[in-house]
Amino acid sequence: MADFSWDVRSPLDRALVAGAYSAQGEAGVSLTEIRNFDLVQVMARRGKAAEMAKAAKTRFGVAAPETPRAVDAADATLIWSGPGQFLVLSKGGKYTMDGLAPVFAGSASLSDQSHARALISVSGEKARAMLAKQSSIDLHPDVFGVGAAAATSMDHTSVTLWRGDDLADGRAVFNLLVFATFAESLWHTILDSAAEYGVTISHSEELA
Repeated sequence: MADFSWDVRSPLDRALVAGAYSAQGEAGVSLTEIRNFDLVQVMARRGKAAEMAKAAKTRFGVAAPETPRAVDAADATLIWSGPGQFLVLSKGGKYTMDGLAPVFAGSASLSDQSHARALISVSGEKARAMLAKQSSIDLHPDVFGVGAAAATSMDHTSVTLWRGDDLADGRAVFNLLVFATFAESLWHTILDSAAEYGVTISHSEELA
């Protein structure tokens, strides 16, 4: 009888090779895959958007985003994903389907996306230039500031993009959620786009 393994693997398990790849000194782009996160989509039921928003504010202590924004709570990030819906990104099992179901009972439908998406953090001096090759979003800091978010596409692949807190040196951090089935293809596209700037590749258990 054949042996089967149900171990959960990253969608980038085969494609991600950690290391620094630059012939010009310091790499201009840093790519980090974030692993082992919890991601739940919350979608308001018909006529229940206000009730859903009230439940979210009570549970997280911050208002859920109603426009393209990412909002940090004490132990989660709420990311706008469309009208009347948002994603709850967290670590350590704090906000799972089972935990959130009683919170939004009657006001919203929930969908576990934890293993359906890959999460990639992009930073570095040339992060904006690299992303601009693939996305039509204006990422200038005057337009796309910390907390800005967009449901957009990169290389014809749907992504949720948002800007996280800047690094200590002031460089911007951009986060990408992409469906797992398209993650490897988009990853190679990103690597090609970053090649001229030099790239450092890694994975992490910590949210950016």
